[in-house]
Amino acid sequence: MPNYDAIVIGVGGMGSATIYHLARRGWKALGLEQYGIPHELGSSHGYSRMIRYTLQEHPSYVPLVRRAYELWHELEDTTGERLVVTTGSVRAGPADSPYFQDAQKSCDLHNIPYEVLTAKEINKRFPGYKFPEEISSIYQADGGFLLPEECIVNHVKAAEQAGAEVHSGEPVLDWEPQGSGVLVRTDKDTYTAGRLVVTAGAWAAKLVPNVAAYAVPERQVLGWFQPERPELFRPETFPVFGVLTEEGRYYGFPSYSVPGFKIGRSHHLLQQVDPDRMDREVHAEDEAVLRQAVSRYFPLAAGRLLDRKTCIYTNTPDEHFLIGALPDCPQVSVAAGFSGHGFKYASVIGEIMADLAQNGETDHDISLFQLDRFDV
Repeated sequence: MPNYDAIVIGVGGMGSATIYHLARRGWKALGLEQYGIPHELGSSHGYSRMIRYTLQEHPSYVPLVRRAYELWHELEDTTGERLVVTTGSVRAGPADSPYFQDAQKSCDLHNIPYEVLTAKEINKRFPGYKFPEEISSIYQADGGFLLPEECIVNHVKAAEQAGAEVHSGEPVLDWEPQGSGVLVRTDKDTYTAGRLVVTAGAWAAKLVPNVAAYAVPERQVLGWFQPERPELFRPETFPVFGVLTEEGRYYGFPSYSVPGFKIGRSHHLLQQVDPDRMDREVHAEDEAVLRQAVSRYFPLAAGRLLDRKTCIYTNTPDEHFLIGALPDCPQVSVAAGFSGHGFKYASVIGEIMADLAQNGETDHDISLFQLDRFDV
């Protein structure tokens, strides 16, 4: 049966980067993806994914996003394709909220330059915004967004050019340890490898039952609204944002690739789902959740709903990632539970997973993501 140095299950944002880094190191690597490359059934689609230094999640993410930026730009240089669009980023909320203060703390600890702007100042500088006076904003000029579909495709192309093999439309049925390696069965063939990397997003729990209780899929909805004044919602005039409001925590993007201002609410309707059975239709109640924020905070974009998509968060209890080797099977490593804020790090997660496969450790600080903080 075909044998590889490493097999990567799931070739989305994290898996495409992992197989790219393995192939660059001269490993004979196989990527297995159950759907197409890319596809719209997981977490890595929708034309734009945010990248930013205003990381209210935890200050230790900042070194990772620094390295992620470097690697995204390296991939741009390698492929000649644009993958990063710089717009500036806004992280906003009440000045006394942890959401605002923790983002500011991350910048301060890592010497990231930023400005604190009042609602009046942010609305004047970026007229597509209409924040009320209780909202303060951190503006950071380096923020922007990635083009997720192009990121995945270009990681895969570069991996194949470096010698990797990638199979789409080939679901994995099961895997098992085999000595110090693994055996992987798909609906088409059986493969062996010295190392296995599971980067299967919302399907990780089905492949690694140990993480099922700690990597829980959740239905998410995105909407694209027609602006009344499109010139105010272009990348050069409208920074990406995350804002904590009384209606919830929203995030959004300027128009790019497709018409319309893009917005979502984090943890949309708190719907835990099976990714194989999730409702992928967008309903009137979904639109209402988004429209209430557009109408209040971005009223010049509150036109018709031009497009809508569902995607999936895969949440951990503390919303920090799960990264590491399985304690009872060290030849298998997993990256899961990216909790709706992972794609920006995909380039560096690929480097980390290649490190773990090759060396069993990495120089990157992943102490926040250790599997043993839960009962994995």
